[in-house]
Amino acid sequence: MSDALSGLTPPSDPNLLVGIETSDDAAVYRLTDEIAMIHTIDFITPPVDDPYWFGQISAANSISDVYSMGGRPLTALNVVMFPSKHLDMGVLKEILKGGNDKVVEAGASLVGGHTVDDEEPKYGLCVNGIVHPKRVITNAGSRPGDVLILTKPLGTGVLFNAVRSGRMPYKDLERDVLPSVAALNRVAMETALRFELHACTDVTGFGIAGHLLEMALGSNSSIILKYSDLPLYPGVLDMYRKGETTGSNQTNRLMTQPKMEIQTSLSKIEVEVLYDPQTSGGLLLSVPASQAEELLAALSASGIQSAVRVAEIVEGPPKIVVA
Repeated sequence: MSDALSGLTPPSDPNLLVGIETSDDAAVYRLTDEIAMIHTIDFITPPVDDPYWFGQISAANSISDVYSMGGRPLTALNVVMFPSKHLDMGVLKEILKGGNDKVVEAGASLVGGHTVDDEEPKYGLCVNGIVHPKRVITNAGSRPGDVLILTKPLGTGVLFNAVRSGRMPYKDLERDVLPSVAALNRVAMETALRFELHACTDVTGFGIAGHLLEMALGSNSSIILKYSDLPLYPGVLDMYRKGETTGSNQTNRLMTQPKMEIQTSLSKIEVEVLYDPQTSGGLLLSVPASQAEELLAALSASGIQSAVRVAEIVEGPPKIVVA
């Protein structure tokens, strides 16, 4: 996408606080000294066949970009592609119900949308939120001495594909994975904002390695990732071991390998986790190391049981060191 945009004249509006320069999660535009608008849009193909779960997961995925900027979602517009000649309209109704329920849970309002006929269903939201102009959180503010805390496990990419191929029972996915995937990142961000939060991003399609690299480039620092501390959903390594993968793993690998050093002994299967694309993944929260344990305790007390410390920011060229 950055190559496709390279010929465009960059905006010069001083009120545009966050644009496309750092590949951040959303754009931020200052309206007044007290209010800035957050603008984002995202849509996905169905990760599961159940339309209501699909609606919830996609909506949570879209809304997450507002939370990752430190903001509060206000309004949402449906973005829908639907094969009306091949699927019953009751399926669409369930997708939209799942999305609406998640928007309501976020305290926002669903105010309309747009639908086109397509060969494959796709669904998401255009979300607008607000944040104080001086309290915008970007993916580029990490500082040496910070640590990174991840709030959800990894591995949704391979697990979704494993269910499609029949290698993993759907009931296991619904029990162990979908509730976390569909969960909003609201509580995690609200908790983190009580601390000295320097940077944040949510882990989505680029995998943990891709989003860490964005943070390293944005902060012009090195990131040391402790592989053994990465939280994984049940069955992730087993599915890779059985030959399952995703269409994004290779792309994510090519994107990150030039600026990644793997200094610990990992099998080919274990390395794949670094490139696994996430849907509605957790937040990567960058805070001073002195506040990490207190933040982890606060997240746990707020119901975020899977939050763990996974990396640290150190001085050095922008790269990822896997230790």
